[in-house]
Amino acid sequence: MELWPWLSAALLLLLLVVQLSRSARFCAKITLYCALCLSASTVAAVICLLRHHGRTVENMRIIRWFVSKFKYIFGLRFEIKGLQKLEVDHPCVIISNHQSILDMMGLMEVLPERCVQIAKRELIFLGPVGLIMYLGGIFFINRQHSRTAMTVMADVGKRMVGENLKVWIYPEGTRNDNGDLLPFKKGAFYLAIQTQVPIIPVIYSSFSSFYNPKTKLFSSGTIKVEVLDAIPTSGLTVADVPKLMDTCYQAMRTTFLRISKTPQENGDTAGPGCQPAQ
Repeated sequence: MELWPWLSAALLLLLLVVQLSRSARFCAKITLYCALCLSASTVAAVICLLRHHGRTVENMRIIRWFVSKFKYIFGLRFEIKGLQKLEVDHPCVIISNHQSILDMMGLMEVLPERCVQIAKRELIFLGPVGLIMYLGGIFFINRQHSRTAMTVMADVGKRMVGENLKVWIYPEGTRNDNGDLLPFKKGAFYLAIQTQVPIIPVIYSSFSSFYNPKTKLFSSGTIKVEVLDAIPTSGLTVADVPKLMDTCYQAMRTTFLRISKTPQENGDTAGPGCQPAQ
């Protein structure tokens, strides 16, 4: 009796079981992550309301305490370089790359005092998660209506200077896990120039070695974080936005590829099609 067909079938079955098991583990971890976000948001919202009685940036301390514990559950480690560069006592715009729903854990690892984020308006409708974001002072922007978004950004600028806030923005505008940075949008750079505050880039290494939804990978891993030197905007005008945006993009992309150990073609640090949108 020929054994090869049976051995091949057994091998294929084994591979299928392993793949299904990996998918099941991935789904279980994502479900756990979402459940943790909902439960932590609910408890944190109650504490925020009892302690500060409403919406304030001071609630971010409470939110940060809860989220900073998630990494122990998922076996993640953060190696942070240059954290002291965020410990400034004046307003600034902080920009970072945006990869996945796990970014929140990395954000809370380095979040400085009196720092709020800008997020898309849809997130405010996510039940307890939307509520805790609102209580933390996050600014919500309707990206479908540019005039409304511009009004919100103008208000952000006034409050940032008047209340001594740091504003965290993802200039790519959306999550991106393609192993490189997407072209930047102009909002963060207009905001920095109009308020004449510095920009501080923060770069997170690629998650692909431990997190990849396409291959259903979600394991433990290490995330490298590097805070770059502040880039001044004093004296710049809106005419300087493209140059400022390109300077930040190139610095962040070079750092991202280096700390992610991403191979590059021909040893180049900038490939075709990777220039910021003008």
